[in-house]
Amino acid sequence: VQLVESGGGSVQSGGSLTLSCAASGYTYSRYCMAWFRQAPGKKREGVASICTDGRIKYADSVKGRFTISSDSAKDTLYLQMNSLKPEDTAMYYCAAAPNSDYLLRGMYQYLGEGTQVTVSS
Repeated sequence: VQLVESGGGSVQSGGSLTLSCAASGYTYSRYCMAWFRQAPGKKREGVASICTDGRIKYADSVKGRFTISSDSAKDTLYLQMNSLKPEDTAMYYCAAAPNSDYLLRGMYQYLGEGTQVTVSS
């Protein structure tokens, strides 16, 4: 199983980035997919998730600014991030979970190695 994130980088406050996560080695369409992030010295937190039943959830801190989407034909997960703030600076990880209950508990079955997002003021 591989989850490979890309698209991170450095932007100024108010800028935008789109993260991608290419999945392989498992049946992508049967899993809930999510983005987590972890800033230095802080706990990993869920950012957004999308499940096979179409349910989408966002952390309150990113609602209205981030959009999660999934392309099952390409086994790829995306995170469009707009109006970025310095507090969005973190390592962003792609994750796969068998169901939404896993994600609600901050758990996952597979996790990528992450892509760094840095937002300067």
